[in-house]
Amino acid sequence: MIREKTIWITGASSGIGRELAIQLAGENTLILSSRNLDELKTTKSKCTNSKIYLEPLDLGDFDSHHSIVARVIKTHGPIDHLIHCGGISQRSLVKDTLLSVDEKLMTINYLGTVSLTKAILPHFLKKNQGHFTVITSLTGVFASPYRSGYAASKHALHGFFDSLRAELEDEGIRVTLAAPGFVKTKVSINALTGDGTNLGSMDDAQAKGISADACAQKTIIAIAKNKREVYIGRETYAAYVKRYLPGLFARLIKKAKVR
Repeated sequence: MIREKTIWITGASSGIGRELAIQLAGENTLILSSRNLDELKTTKSKCTNSKIYLEPLDLGDFDSHHSIVARVIKTHGPIDHLIHCGGISQRSLVKDTLLSVDEKLMTINYLGTVSLTKAILPHFLKKNQGHFTVITSLTGVFASPYRSGYAASKHALHGFFDSLRAELEDEGIRVTLAAPGFVKTKVSINALTGDGTNLGSMDDAQAKGISADACAQKTIIAIAKNKREVYIGRETYAAYVKRYLPGLFARLIKKAKVR
């Protein structure tokens, strides 16, 4: 159980972030962030028995992150845990994808997360305690077609936070990387296509994914057990195929139904 903590969740306006907020509400104080204030209010309305505060945040606005962190700490006191859920996905082939789309994926998914992490890190170090949980993706462990920029951003998160953990774990900084496979959320509806427009529909693979509720449950269990990394979903076997049988994986992934 996670109790009596002050937890900041980005991407809390929908999907996994919303479900994490609902399940962590109770004996914790929650700060919920995303760009969409109306949807944050909806998330808050679904939470019970907790102190819930809304803090609009744009991951792409790096210059605002230090001031937002300072305001959150001043208003709500010490932060125990930052859960990174904010991000966008992709559905396009490399040959059809504008560089500006790759740039946006890296800006939001990777650099925005890193920026907010660096903004709050001095606070965690000052109190010799802090926990980062990062909702990445199984595509941060292995890549697939139609996800080139997305996979790159998720691989980057694994690299960054593995390094951060190695440097600071002995100083009280914990990192949990949660890598889900397909989860039935709006992520494919909002995914970027090759020209930067949204896909606008739920793809078959996403529709058959596990529920956001189940994903959040498994993530919270991993956090409570202080796991460094956890794979979630029906596709987790692929991470081990990639590791131990890379040739077989290379043949299988070309045929995988990923949209």
